[in-house]
Amino acid sequence: MADKRDYYDVLGVDKNADKKTIKKAYRKLAMKYHPDVNKDDPDAEEKFKELSEAYGVLSDDEKRQRYDQFGHAGMDGFSQEDIFNNINFEDIFGNFSFGGGQGGFGSIFEDLFGFGGAPNRRNDRGRDIAHTIDITLEEVANGVSKDLDITHLKSCPHCHGERSEPGTSSKTCTSCNGSGQVRQVQNTPLGQFSTVSPCPQCKGEGKIIETPCTECHGKGLTRTTNKISIPIPAGVETGSRLRVAGEGDDGLNGAPAGDLYITINVLHHDLFERNGQHLYYDLDISYVQACLGSEVEVPTIDGGTATVKIPAGTQTESTFKLRGEGIKHVNWSGKGNLYVKVHVVVPKKLSDKQRDLLKEFADVSGEEISHAKTGFFDKVKESLNK
Repeated sequence: MADKRDYYDVLGVDKNADKKTIKKAYRKLAMKYHPDVNKDDPDAEEKFKELSEAYGVLSDDEKRQRYDQFGHAGMDGFSQEDIFNNINFEDIFGNFSFGGGQGGFGSIFEDLFGFGGAPNRRNDRGRDIAHTIDITLEEVANGVSKDLDITHLKSCPHCHGERSEPGTSSKTCTSCNGSGQVRQVQNTPLGQFSTVSPCPQCKGEGKIIETPCTECHGKGLTRTTNKISIPIPAGVETGSRLRVAGEGDDGLNGAPAGDLYITINVLHHDLFERNGQHLYYDLDISYVQACLGSEVEVPTIDGGTATVKIPAGTQTESTFKLRGEGIKHVNWSGKGNLYVKVHVVVPKKLSDKQRDLLKEFADVSGEEISHAKTGFFDKVKESLNK
């Protein structure tokens, strides 16, 4: 199956389905597509693998949360073993066995995936880290690189992640003989059912640390702050997420590190409003400019200016388009437009000459101007404004 399908679609459940519903759906479909049962369907094995992977993710709270937030990208860094190790086949299928003998559902994973139900030893992927970065609209337009101080857990420089004090050694766990796992076999009337789980004594490590590292106290990781340069492409929007692989916490025992997820917050701009690739700018023009026409310079997001041609007779709230003066799209090279909306500003104060000229204009236009009577408070206000 070249492209991964949505895990919820694979199991045929709603995204809000609870664990009981997910488990029931998986059991029904897994019983149908188990290779020992459905031998006539050449795709049964692949369907069974796909079902089990979907169930392994959606039945685990942490993995499901990551999948819901980031989709299949959120599963990067998880091995198949990590995904499947939480499936309890005995709980799902009881003692039902397939193939008439050894193994059953538990052993099918050894046949199909090459491992049992638990990892050979503790191999924990590092934790993901999330940060928010504020950027300006100018930085959105051009793209920018931001330096960020990231505090994360990295391999201890004293013991190099080995967890033991240098010069000392750990001992092999006697309970699991260093495998990190223990196997339990149950005999049933239908055959044997085996389950594999992490060793409780060494917690899946396969070894016991006798002399912990004095720097990390046996954890293998220390908290470190590093300056990381984050390249932010042009065209991002508030809420955009960027993934920086491997810059989360380091994993244990050579497991992959977690990732750094950056959430973008675009700051409010004093001049421009944004809608996707397009920018919007409000321009005040005078009554004379609206009547006679004019050419007006407006600012652009790159720091320059552009000319807007205002034709004679322009009405207030008219909008003019400046092609290509907007924001670059994050996924392709095209740029949006700058839309300039004009507002005709009527002067609040007129000189005597301006008033006479407007009266003459009204007479020539055939307009009859009637003036409201001036009250006492209006006279006081006029005297104060002079």
